[in-house]
Amino acid sequence: MSSLDSWALSSHTAAGVTHPTYRKGTGPGVIVIHEIPGITPAVLEFAEEVVARGFTVVMPSLFGRPGAPATVLESVRSIAGICVSREFTMFARGRTTPVAAWLRSLARELHDELGGPGVGAVGMCMTGGFALAMLADAPVAAPVLAQPASPAPVGAARKADLGLSPADLASVKAKAAAGCQVLGLRYEGDPAVGTRFDTLRRELGANFIAVEFPGRKHSTLTEHRRQEGVDRVLAFFEEKLGTH
Repeated sequence: MSSLDSWALSSHTAAGVTHPTYRKGTGPGVIVIHEIPGITPAVLEFAEEVVARGFTVVMPSLFGRPGAPATVLESVRSIAGICVSREFTMFARGRTTPVAAWLRSLARELHDELGGPGVGAVGMCMTGGFALAMLADAPVAAPVLAQPASPAPVGAARKADLGLSPADLASVKAKAAAGCQVLGLRYEGDPAVGTRFDTLRRELGANFIAVEFPGRKHSTLTEHRRQEGVDRVLAFFEEKLGTH
């Protein structure tokens, strides 16, 4: 089983907020944003595959216990912490999550160091839309949304919402219109995703690439992993960022 022991532990601070980061690899930069409950063994396994394909991966630890398994207890602990944090918005519509500012700063720092066309970013589940929020105001050239599930899909409006402010949505649409593609993955019957893929198709047009699998499972890249989905993400990063 993969271990965080081989990853370099550091931290990143922006606007007075600090989170630990784990880094490994060489080549263009990719930011892997974990899902609830945190950097689980399955998230780490996916990140190791990105490293093996020739990328420098940075994993911020935004909540949860790094390396802990994806148990019900760990999920409850993480959700409890998220609910009282000012960095996350679980229910607000038409608003960009505050932690996006921190993630954008991390992306800028990584891009300033490594150069190239930009960095890759992949969010999962509650953080699935964070890669889109980063695209709005950071040098992100390969955004990946894995089963975006925020805001919580309670009511039709939230199920369709992308978790972006009007200004950030306008910025994302402008970048897509200029040619930036956005990759999304989901199980077709996943209720957590709601109708966001319909919204993404409407707002981004042909530059939203949907990879959809049959069934009602959830975590396309990790706990309910589909290898063809992982392969599509890796190919997307190679296409948009290049490798050594």
